[in-house]
Amino acid sequence: MTSTKATLNPALKPFWTTRKLPDGTPVSMRVLHGGRMSSKSHDAAGMAIARANHHKELFLCTRMYQNKIEDSVYTLLKDKIAYFELEDNFNIFANSIEHKTNGSMFKFYGIARNIEEIKSFEGATVWWNEESQSLTKKMFTTIRPTIMRNDGAEMWFTMNGQIVSDYSWQRLVEAPPKGALVRKINYDENQFLSESALRDIAEEFDEDYELADHVYNGIPYADDDQSIIKRSWVNACVDAHHKLQLDMNGAICAGYDVADSGADRNCVTVFNGAVAMVMDAWKAGEDELERSSVRAYKHLSDSGGILSYDSIGVGAGVGSILKGKGYKNYSKFNAAAEVFNPTREYSPKITNKKKFENLKAQAWRDVADRMRNTFNAVTKGMKYDISELISISSDLKGLEELKSELSAPRADYSKRGLDMVESKKEVKKRIEKSHDLADSFIMGACPHLVKRQSGRLNIDG
Repeated sequence: MTSTKATLNPALKPFWTTRKLPDGTPVSMRVLHGGRMSSKSHDAAGMAIARANHHKELFLCTRMYQNKIEDSVYTLLKDKIAYFELEDNFNIFANSIEHKTNGSMFKFYGIARNIEEIKSFEGATVWWNEESQSLTKKMFTTIRPTIMRNDGAEMWFTMNGQIVSDYSWQRLVEAPPKGALVRKINYDENQFLSESALRDIAEEFDEDYELADHVYNGIPYADDDQSIIKRSWVNACVDAHHKLQLDMNGAICAGYDVADSGADRNCVTVFNGAVAMVMDAWKAGEDELERSSVRAYKHLSDSGGILSYDSIGVGAGVGSILKGKGYKNYSKFNAAAEVFNPTREYSPKITNKKKFENLKAQAWRDVADRMRNTFNAVTKGMKYDISELISISSDLKGLEELKSELSAPRADYSKRGLDMVESKKEVKKRIEKSHDLADSFIMGACPHLVKRQSGRLNIDG
């Protein structure tokens, strides 16, 4: 039986029918993101059935978790088969859907528990991942080669973006691979919505605009509520010295996060007073620590400055190298060390040593407090001393990456109940990378938290 009954959103026709991008690159990925009631999933299901009915396709349909078949897009596909009046063309089995004549098939998996099985999946022509906001780097990089080894294969991702720093948002929307066609669609382009649904949506916008903006307009949250530093604070800091018309320049301080091999990078962030002006990142081999240390130190101005370096692990040798070169203005930043000025009050009746487990926690909170102040100054007109603010030059190389890294670490607590920063290992599990830029930024922003002697930095730490 063939049906001419239309259910697909006309607004999305170009999205589904485009085969090549303007530069001539064949479309190999389709990313459809936006809010609820936009028709994303329904349209993808309708297009999938239409293609499977027209010619042979093998659809790999996934989502993060699938405890039962009803958790997948199985029900959506069944509904589209019925709506198109194509029941005579498809066999609907308990765990799969198959076309009776052309051999098209739909298979369903939960990625979290079946990634190795999916990795060996053969012959898929389309990988459709629903609710792709939960997609991780490991999932994407594991399954992508499985699909794209087949000529003409496509990857489809439908999603409601959650947080801008999520891997899925960064990889699929902000910086998608070559061959990706990215389209945002919201309820206002869904001509099939009822009047009652539209009224209900309007009421939700009146009740809580920010929430409705996220739910129905597909605007991902800038902030993770658990993050020590909110992304909205970081955004407010960009060119804050211009926005507030303040001279925030001063002494030069460079923070140096040290690496010697592997995926991690050497990173330096240079501050002129309260303004982050320069960021430099590079990879180096195991035998290049001396060269990297000199490169980091050279970011100091001729008139002087301070280099604060991570002295844990490979960074332990940096001080000896710089001393051997005759350099003087440098200091260890030992993240695990005790807090600076332990008896000074962080807040009324709470001293630094009763608030923070280590120097790392103290430094991250120090920067967070200043960024929150900057946010309040920029957005609410509140007044602060310049020492209580931070600005970031919009010319900073790697600015967007820095924003994501600064807003990634979450608050944690020691066995003593003191403030800590989520470990690098745990952060890496979520954002799939080390926050090297952020660490160098924190060190560069906090020269006042390292030990001094006679008014100068103690170069021996």
